[in-house]
Amino acid sequence: MDSSSLSRLSVLQRHLQPPASLLYNQGNHRAGDRSIRVSPEVSEALSAGRPVVALESTVISHGMPYPKNFEVAAQMQAVVRENGGVPAVIAIIDGVPRIGLSMEELEKFAKLGTGPSKTARRDIAHVVASGGNGATTISATMFFAHKVGISVFATGGIGGVHRRGEHTMDISSDLTELGRTSVAVVAAGAKSILDIPRTLEYLETLGVCVAAYGTNEFPAFFTRTSGCKVPCRVDSPEDCARLIDANRKLKLGSGTLIAVPIQNEHAVLGSSIEDAIQKAIKEARDKNFTGSAETPYVLTRVIELTGGASLASNIALLMNNAFVGTKIAVALAHLGQE
Repeated sequence: MDSSSLSRLSVLQRHLQPPASLLYNQGNHRAGDRSIRVSPEVSEALSAGRPVVALESTVISHGMPYPKNFEVAAQMQAVVRENGGVPAVIAIIDGVPRIGLSMEELEKFAKLGTGPSKTARRDIAHVVASGGNGATTISATMFFAHKVGISVFATGGIGGVHRRGEHTMDISSDLTELGRTSVAVVAAGAKSILDIPRTLEYLETLGVCVAAYGTNEFPAFFTRTSGCKVPCRVDSPEDCARLIDANRKLKLGSGTLIAVPIQNEHAVLGSSIEDAIQKAIKEARDKNFTGSAETPYVLTRVIELTGGASLASNIALLMNNAFVGTKIAVALAHLGQE
């Protein structure tokens, strides 16, 4: 076969290739089958070009106890639906990566509490191979979302460079995933227990576009300000959609971080939250909580030290991020149709 015939065959094969969402088993699995399972609702939405918003499952298993975790997860899904999107909670259940959970499946997962392993990218193969349950963090959720063609992911706050990270090298895999996976993450900035200036420096090194929504300053999870400026500002879902679309068309290969400040009425903790954070961090160090164990301990202690006020703020920002993320996904879908 000559070179021109081979070229025509290559083009034909690309055109016959099914959509990414259809490359994965969507029905019943054979024993031992470990392919990704996409729910019918999510699969149909992806095939039709409708807006889909990925949601992580760590916030369900490791964010708060049952039944509060189920109530919050259900509320986030409701926010996505009410604003024109299809929610896709991502988790690993019995060794099978799942994209989209029904309400019944969601409640069963919530009842497992902290039983499911906290699963970042490095842990995926182990959880799947062992047939275990995994609550996906930002890095694992981005990985699976990208696999099936979901472009927008709404969460709470990203991980980052930990305080004293220049000595410990404790840097969240959320950042490296943002550097290599083309998914837009809608979050309330970085958790304020982290070293935010170094987190932003590391994101710059990785080539990640960091955009703040409606502000020129990077938010710090519980508070709207961090003292750190951002290189890019977006003021509407349409601005965000154009940014994500440009990233995608240019094949930059990196993700986009849309940092959405917590709403004014919920950012009421001021210096009290920083005092609680500093105390919790010191306790964590004294008790030798390091790595992936440090953040859950610190956040739990901050909730206790603030009398639950930080938990209320956490829930509020999750809902706001789901709202903004859905508006962005809808705008991106419209852009694609145009």
